[in-house]
Amino acid sequence: MFQSFENRADASQGAGRLLALRELMQKEALSGFLVPRADAHQGEYCAPNDERLAWLTGFTGSAGFCAVLAEVAGVFIDGRYRTQVKEQVDLAVYTPVPWPETQLKEWLAQALPDGGVIGYDAWLHTASEIEELETALASKGFSFRATANLVDKVWPDQPAPPLGPITPYPEALAGESHQDKRARLGAVLQAAGQAAAVITLPDSIAWLLNIRGSDIPRNPVPHSFAILFASGAVTLFTAPEKLSDALRAHLGSDITLRPPSALLPTLHSLQGEVRIDAKTAPVKLAQELAEGTATVAWADDPCILPKARKTQAEIAGTQEAHLRDAAAVIEFLTWFDAQPAGSITEVDVVTQLENARRATGELRDISFETIAGTGPHGAIMHYRVTEETNAPLQNGQLIVLDSGGQYIDGTTDITRTLPIGDVGHIEKEAFTRVLQGMIGISRLRFPKGLAGRDLDAIARYPLWLAGQDFNHGTGHGVGVYLCVHEGPQRLSRVSHVPLKAGMILSNEPGYYREGAFGIRLENLIVVQKAHALEGADAREMFEFLTLTYVPIDRRLICVEMLSIAERDWLNSYHKACYTKVAGRLSESAKMWLSDATQAI
Repeated sequence: MFQSFENRADASQGAGRLLALRELMQKEALSGFLVPRADAHQGEYCAPNDERLAWLTGFTGSAGFCAVLAEVAGVFIDGRYRTQVKEQVDLAVYTPVPWPETQLKEWLAQALPDGGVIGYDAWLHTASEIEELETALASKGFSFRATANLVDKVWPDQPAPPLGPITPYPEALAGESHQDKRARLGAVLQAAGQAAAVITLPDSIAWLLNIRGSDIPRNPVPHSFAILFASGAVTLFTAPEKLSDALRAHLGSDITLRPPSALLPTLHSLQGEVRIDAKTAPVKLAQELAEGTATVAWADDPCILPKARKTQAEIAGTQEAHLRDAAAVIEFLTWFDAQPAGSITEVDVVTQLENARRATGELRDISFETIAGTGPHGAIMHYRVTEETNAPLQNGQLIVLDSGGQYIDGTTDITRTLPIGDVGHIEKEAFTRVLQGMIGISRLRFPKGLAGRDLDAIARYPLWLAGQDFNHGTGHGVGVYLCVHEGPQRLSRVSHVPLKAGMILSNEPGYYREGAFGIRLENLIVVQKAHALEGADAREMFEFLTLTYVPIDRRLICVEMLSIAERDWLNSYHKACYTKVAGRLSESAKMWLSDATQAI
């Protein structure tokens, strides 16, 4: 099993660890210390040695941070984790803070009205983060001091950094050689008058060089830094233990390999304008670069947008991965429907689903920890079942099942909400509204230039009419055998990035009633040029191509709530599910699929 069920959240240790940190803060003459859920690469996912927030507080969510002061320790969490944080941290010593509604700068000003000295690890915060805090709080008596990481000093058994091997990624699947990628982006730098760009995001480096790694669970990326020069040459900074002869041959002579210890001296030696991304690069690198002879040029990571716009080879590979994954999920659903209510648990569900994916013979990893929350657990948006929380699936409950696989040709992410026995009408009505939101996004045509913020409300509209909503974005970007959460594209009210052809996104509205049930439906979609319509304006339009083909559970649909167009979309989608996937299934699963895709 890739997934395990041990309890990684230990609230019982939180008070003692917090006390040790505060004692060290006092010795360092600090009024506070910031503990983010981050590593030096500023990616969303961390290796075990970088899980400082979880070790200190017990909170294991994929986003958040803790601001530790002498009298209060605020754990800042977004809408996805409002319920989870209350179950994982010691509420006697940690205070959950709703974020981004409450900004850190505002919270600090209120908690320390006379100001203070706030310590931070310069490797774990971006330049934009620190600049925003300094600008907002300097006049209120605050200063921010870069220090050694104080959590590391009180963490006695901190794991060692990972040293997973780096492997070549096939050009046939990437759709472009790393030589061509480097030349293309080098020309962008040259046109901007920039000598080089410092690249810190592991998935950007993996994409640029057509490599994959194994340093972060569930995400096949290598811990490394890189400098891309305007000539197209690259210096890659990574531990030599990760490098094989095959990898060296793949990279070729234009890639200089250096150990991580050479990064800062190299930054000092750079000349001319050097691009660095204030939103993703650690402030440590910007500080070191400024101390050398180069001029800092603030601009986006040059890989971000090209990586987001998938090649035809990447889209084709992703489509194949999704059909393979759909067959595995349908085999699982065939098993699931044969189990009597009360006879299986959440752990059984996770195990059976992973086994179905493993049976393909192609699964490299799961793409994230499977979320299988039944009853009240379904309202915890990123619930992770453990041996302690494992619950039976009881009659009348819903289970939210959010899962995905990592295959060499694509990354999948799918959510289905399933009934256990007879489910109430309130749940069915909410399910139908969520389905209407997903259909609304799926059917959408929209003009070129619109961003996720312009589309997000469409998924919420049916819920809004009922006075309901959900506290997460409608969708995130997805990589190709890379991270299941990939920027910069999102379907979210905070996303200003225009959507472009080739971008893969999730389409996942939901509804959550704390203490009762949760609902979420998710397909992956890819932006493509819209097909022509007779009588349409002469303007460029986009639409979404669906990648996920697993039936929506018709037993939870209030058919009378659907419009004719919504019914037509669902019937067409279910017909496509059967046409595309039936030939990959066992006879029993094919019979299940035939029944599950009957028209409504």
